[in-house]
Amino acid sequence: MLKALLLENVHPVAAEILRSAGYEVETRSGALDEAELIEALEGVHMLGIRSKTTVTRKVLESSPGLEAVGTFSIGTNQIDLVAAASHGVAVFNAPYSNTRSVVELALAEIISLTRRLSVRDKALHDGVWDKTADGAHEVRGRTLGIIGYGNIGSQLSVLAENLGMRVVFFDVQEKLALGNARRMRSIEELLEISDAVTIHVDGRPGNAGFFGGDLFERMKPGAIFLNLSRGFVVDVDALRTAIESGHLSGAAVDVFPTEPKKRGDQFDSPLRGLANVILTPHVGGSTEEAQEAIGEFVAAKLRDYLATGSTMLSVNLPNLQLAPTGVGRIMVLHRNVPGVLAAVNQVFAEHGANIEGQMLATRGEIGYVVTDISDVAQRGASAKLQEMGTTVRLRIRDSFERPEFPPGPSAGL
Repeated sequence: MLKALLLENVHPVAAEILRSAGYEVETRSGALDEAELIEALEGVHMLGIRSKTTVTRKVLESSPGLEAVGTFSIGTNQIDLVAAASHGVAVFNAPYSNTRSVVELALAEIISLTRRLSVRDKALHDGVWDKTADGAHEVRGRTLGIIGYGNIGSQLSVLAENLGMRVVFFDVQEKLALGNARRMRSIEELLEISDAVTIHVDGRPGNAGFFGGDLFERMKPGAIFLNLSRGFVVDVDALRTAIESGHLSGAAVDVFPTEPKKRGDQFDSPLRGLANVILTPHVGGSTEEAQEAIGEFVAAKLRDYLATGSTMLSVNLPNLQLAPTGVGRIMVLHRNVPGVLAAVNQVFAEHGANIEGQMLATRGEIGYVVTDISDVAQRGASAKLQEMGTTVRLRIRDSFERPEFPPGPSAGL
């Protein structure tokens, strides 16, 4: 029986989906460090994580039986995607499932900061009746600047306009402006006119530390700042300086450069204790609705990959949408070099294989050829394919009754 390991309190629906597909499922509540993860992956074919567990090259090299990793979140920067591809390990994420939850939190924090609700709340908890309009504003008519106009940024743009805000955005890629949103030519141009600035960028290494003191200084005096994307993209010490100096009137931060591994652990940050600063423990996508949707989406991707070989929406392998058929299926992940398809088909021809269908896709250094076969006159084709120097990983489905894996580790690039 194939086995799945789900970490970090992945929603129970994921385990239900995998168990109903016939897989053994082990669940654990916390994250694991590298050594713990290597030990836990013994005999595991599918791994499910969220944002705290890191899947390194060493983990992948030490886990030859691992077939797929599902990150039950948007981000994939906690996984060495290149190493995963080179070892034939498919990686799936949930690029859309928690979008609405993050957008709603951003909107709530924009309103809260603009009205200085956290300051009023603290005063009452301290026993002080601080009824005043000083520093409190409506969001209607104010300008929201969005850095990163992807799934989250674009949906936030639409909802913010419905609140009466003007929206400007900046993205390094060409994006269609929704509604009345306007694209800015540079981040600096956006910062100079925005009353609220919110970051929604991905976890690529080039984004590390890009928002520092120089950009905080370019922001409009009295503006508010939000980061619900990645903790390492913002210099939190520079943000503290901008708040303490009064240059910014408030901030909301949901992600941090270093975060505790599990609920209940000690948390520290230069941003603690600042007035009109909302700190949340990486809960942008943590609603019951979003987590259930993520659990369903990623678990289904893992199930389908192991069952049919479908890699659609994999973030590191060539994408093929594959459905079950009534015949056998041979799936070869290989180095993307000339002549592989011809060599594969030569093996089939030598063994009297009757090919019913074949698909090929490539992505960077990896290729993926999937062949449906109704009959093989001679045994030994799989061994020949495994022995090919270009083969990264070979998987076989026997008439879609059970998956088969040739003995021995797969060859890395």
